[in-house]
Amino acid sequence: MGLTAYLLLALKASVALLIFAVGLGSRLKDFTYLTQRPRVMLRSLLAMYVVVPLLALVAVKLLRLPEGVEIALLVLAISAGAPLLPRKLMRLGNEEYVFSLVVISSLLAIVTVPAWLTVLEPQFTRLDTVDAGKVAVVLGKSFLLPLLLGMAARWLLRDASDRVSDTLLKAVGVVFSACALTLLATHWQLIAAIFGLPLLALGGFTLAALGVGHLMGGPDPNDRTALAVTCATRHVGVAMVIAAATPGPRTVVLIVAYMVASALVIIPYMKWRGRVTPAGLKRSA
Repeated sequence: MGLTAYLLLALKASVALLIFAVGLGSRLKDFTYLTQRPRVMLRSLLAMYVVVPLLALVAVKLLRLPEGVEIALLVLAISAGAPLLPRKLMRLGNEEYVFSLVVISSLLAIVTVPAWLTVLEPQFTRLDTVDAGKVAVVLGKSFLLPLLLGMAARWLLRDASDRVSDTLLKAVGVVFSACALTLLATHWQLIAAIFGLPLLALGGFTLAALGVGHLMGGPDPNDRTALAVTCATRHVGVAMVIAAATPGPRTVVLIVAYMVASALVIIPYMKWRGRVTPAGLKRSA
């Protein structure tokens, strides 16, 4: 097994551990917060699962992008859910809303991603190799199982669960970032090949997703910030599961490149929102 295969394996394991940490830090009300606010939930999920993917589909139809970039953009667009949300976001917004969005969107990805694949496969040949049913099963094992295990571990750890969750998120985040950067360095030729319009398309997608979340976040400025960052971050773990079923490493590498590029767009937005957004509500015990 080559270096790329080991790096991809490490990235997948990191995502599973991150999902476990999310479950470890989740409470029952993290599921119920949005379900008790159906309008907020509908608006949030519509932005993540419908509007952002449709924008990407329109961009792919209008722009003449290289096939690898085209597929990477579509894969990212349908990969809603954001367990990799910056921890700083919890201090900018309503933490119950943020956690609820992370948990519910990760669960819904098991259904929405295969549904989008079923729609897109007839139009894009490289997606023909992706079996939507198998993706649903893999997503269930990769995300639902770690989430449930994390929630079970929370019951065992009790008062220490939040502290362990935060520590695990930070540690795994470092490992994930190191593996991602190594993957990019190993395949730098693929990144060098997309300078110009393809790179602008990936950056433009981040800006468009931020704009969608910001506009559809509702009157609460804290929720608006959270939804904007959630829409732009996407669920890289879901994207990697889909990309792994496409031939060659190109799509995976471009998805990792998007993560780095999107951070350069999201960080200034978060700094701006940190200045203009009142302090969010903290999670109650």
